[in-house]
Amino acid sequence: MATANMSTASETWLAMAQAAGLQALRIRGKSLLPIVQGGMGVGVSASGLASAVARLGGMGTISSVDLRRRHPDLMALTAHLDKEADARERIDNANLIALEREIRSARAASQGQGWIAVNVMKALSAYEAYVRQALTSGANALVVGAGLPLDLPELAREHPEVALIPILSDARGVQLLVRKWEKKGRLPDAIVIENPRLAGGHLGAAKVADLGDARFDFEVVIPQVREFFKQAGYEQDIPLIAAGGIDSHADILRLQGLGAAGVQLGTAFAVTKECDAADVFKRILAQATPQDIVEFTSVAGLPARAVRTPWLDKYLRILPILQERAHPKAKCNMSFDCLQTCGLRDGISGIGQFCIDQQLGHAMDGDAERGLFFRGAGRLPFGEQIRGVADLVRHLLTPVPLAAAA
Repeated sequence: MATANMSTASETWLAMAQAAGLQALRIRGKSLLPIVQGGMGVGVSASGLASAVARLGGMGTISSVDLRRRHPDLMALTAHLDKEADARERIDNANLIALEREIRSARAASQGQGWIAVNVMKALSAYEAYVRQALTSGANALVVGAGLPLDLPELAREHPEVALIPILSDARGVQLLVRKWEKKGRLPDAIVIENPRLAGGHLGAAKVADLGDARFDFEVVIPQVREFFKQAGYEQDIPLIAAGGIDSHADILRLQGLGAAGVQLGTAFAVTKECDAADVFKRILAQATPQDIVEFTSVAGLPARAVRTPWLDKYLRILPILQERAHPKAKCNMSFDCLQTCGLRDGISGIGQFCIDQQLGHAMDGDAERGLFFRGAGRLPFGEQIRGVADLVRHLLTPVPLAAAA
C-alpha cells in the first residue's frame, strides 16, 4: 500500500509539472520530473537529500566523495590513520562501504520512486573504484564531472541498465566526448550542461578568467549541441540538463524552449531541511550575499566558487606565499590521496594550496571558521529561509513563484 501511495504521489508531481507547461525529463524510457538535484560533497548530498528528491519523482544525487565521514564506525576505523603503509587502501575501502550504505539507504527510502544517481569526480584518485561500487550497489545513474570521462563506457560495460551522464560546459567538449563514446558502442543517456558563470563548486572552465566566457551561455551551448545531435542523427537520444543559476519555473520553461530536457540545481537543494549537511552549513549558504561569493583555483587545478568565510578569506590573502613555498610532500596530509592531481601534495605552485577533503569536511560539520562552503552564484528561491524539498520543487513547478505570492 505504501509503494502504491508513493507512486501516486510521484505521478501527481509529474502531472503538476505538465500542467505548468513543463515537459517530463525522459531518460532511458523513464519519465522523471525535469528537476535534478546535483551532487555535492563532502557529505552534503547523501541518502537523505537524494531520497527526498526521488520520492517526488525526480533524480536525487549522492556525492561519492569521502562518505565515511557520515558513518561514525567507519571514521573510528580510519580517522587515526597516518603513517600506516595501507592507510590509503583502508580509507578507500571505508569510503566504498559508506557509498554502498548510502545508495541502499536512498533506494529504500525512495520506495522505488524517481531515480537515485551517484556523482563521481573524474579527478578523484579512486574514481574507477567509486564508479564500480555505484554500479554494483544499485544506482540508477552515474553522473561524472571534473574531467572528461572518456573511459566510462568501458567501466560500465557490464551494467547497461545504469544511465551514464557526463557533465560538460561547452559544445566542443560534448562533441569530443560523444564521438569518443560512439566508437565504444555507447552514447550518453543524458548530458548535464553546466554554466561555470553561475554554478557552484568545481567548474568546467580552464581558468578563473574564463568563467564569464560567452561560449558557456545556455543560449549558445544548447542550440549548438542540439544542432550537432541533429547532424549526427541522434537528436532525440540524448537529453540535455542545464545546470547553473536556475531558481524559478520561468527559468525551466525558458531552458526547455532552448532545447534542454531538464535542469539541475545544487545550492537550492543544499539549503533544504533534508540536506545531509549541518544546519550551520545551510545558513552560511542561505545568508551569503553576492559580495560574499568568491572564485579561485582549487587544489585540483579547476576553478571553483564558494562563500568567503574566515578560513577562505585568510587563505586567499596568503596564497601567494603558499604558492611561492609550494613543494612536493612526502605524503598526503590526510593519508588519503583523494585527488589524482593535488596542488598541495604535488607542490604545483600555480594552483590551490590547501587540503580540500579537510576543509570540505569542516563545512559538512558546520564549522564556520574552518570550512570551505561551495555555493552557486545565483539567488536562492526562498532567500535566507530553510525550506523543505517539497516546497522547493513546488516553487519550481509553479508559474507564479511561491516566494512572490507569500
